[in-house]
Amino acid sequence: MPTNDQERSLQLYIALSRASQWVNAHADRDIKRFGMNRTEFGVLELLYHKGSQPIQQIGSKVLMSSGNITYVVDKLERKRFVVRKTSTEDRRSVYAEITDEGRAFIEEVFPGHADVIEQAVGGLTAEEQLLAARLLKKLGKYAQETY
Repeated sequence: MPTNDQERSLQLYIALSRASQWVNAHADRDIKRFGMNRTEFGVLELLYHKGSQPIQQIGSKVLMSSGNITYVVDKLERKRFVVRKTSTEDRRSVYAEITDEGRAFIEEVFPGHADVIEQAVGGLTAEEQLLAARLLKKLGKYAQETY
């Protein structure tokens, strides 16, 4: 029989998982309209907002394994949204860089995607969203540090 502390923790875990699942369902449905998946979109968005990135470091920034990143970058290259560039300082380092075509794509679809996310989290007031974001960031950092 779970203790009160365990019961509370399990309730939080279930609520967090379900909320994440449903918000992601909204995002995924929107992204799918463009013939992409969440990871492809996430990599493209990362490159748009943060600039050129070492391929081996992209995985940790979009929460996926480095082996899958190579596959995702390959797919984005075929769509002409991304190119690989070898580092001028270290020829062993390869960077992914967004192309003009990729930039135009994100600039066209991202505002609508942001609207979808806004609607998906609209069950909370603006103040509740800020509080939830702050608390979830704290929770995530703690879970990461104690892993």
